[in-house]
Amino acid sequence: MSKTILITGASSGIGRAVAELFLAKGWEVGLVARRAEKLEEVAQGNPGARVLPADVTDPEAVNRAVESFAAAAGRLDVLFNNAGIFTPPGTIDEIPLEDWFASVNVNLTGMYLTARAAFRQMRRQSPQGGRIINNGSIAAHVPRPQSAPYAATKAAVTGLTKSLSLDGRPFSIACGQIDIGNTRTPMVEDLSQRHAEANPEAEPMHTFAVEDAARSVLHMASLPLEANVQFMTVMATNMPYIGRG
Repeated sequence: MSKTILITGASSGIGRAVAELFLAKGWEVGLVARRAEKLEEVAQGNPGARVLPADVTDPEAVNRAVESFAAAAGRLDVLFNNAGIFTPPGTIDEIPLEDWFASVNVNLTGMYLTARAAFRQMRRQSPQGGRIINNGSIAAHVPRPQSAPYAATKAAVTGLTKSLSLDGRPFSIACGQIDIGNTRTPMVEDLSQRHAEANPEAEPMHTFAVEDAARSVLHMASLPLEANVQFMTVMATNMPYIGRG
């Protein structure tokens, strides 16, 4: 029986790269994002892919996605809790409140709702258990300037990860977090362009292949439930993370 994974934010960027890798490795993959047509592109020609359009900020939509995937696949082994947004930069007094609320809704509430639905499924299935992998960010530890909503929500994800790890122990539910640096995705390419425009003389942003981030998620997901990567940081070697300040 194939192992199963549900991926949020699966239509582009890191989520898409992870989905494509897991499908290539023979996993049954539930693809969650708002745009069905983008998910269909990821799933095209692969019988192991299940398209599950849903907005992660909608509790009922999230519950339906998790329940329908588990029913079709037989169980839920892994959740890659990945969906997230990065709103336009600014100091806290310049950032529109709607950008703050949007960041909290997607990056934190959406992650909470999806983890909640997955935890419920993993607790009740037989054999009991599973794994939740939260996509955090190095911004939780070393935020970039003018990114208060993103940094705050990603720091909160770390607290969620720790709580899930504790609460999941009696039910064989492991939880870990991957903090990913600048991968070559559309979101990071946009940030890189903004950086270059604002600082023409500055050193270009260091990035690395999104496929290497996906392989890191695969390693975490493939462990037996008696082992867990609690926190992993994967980033471009020359990215100014160590020593930033």
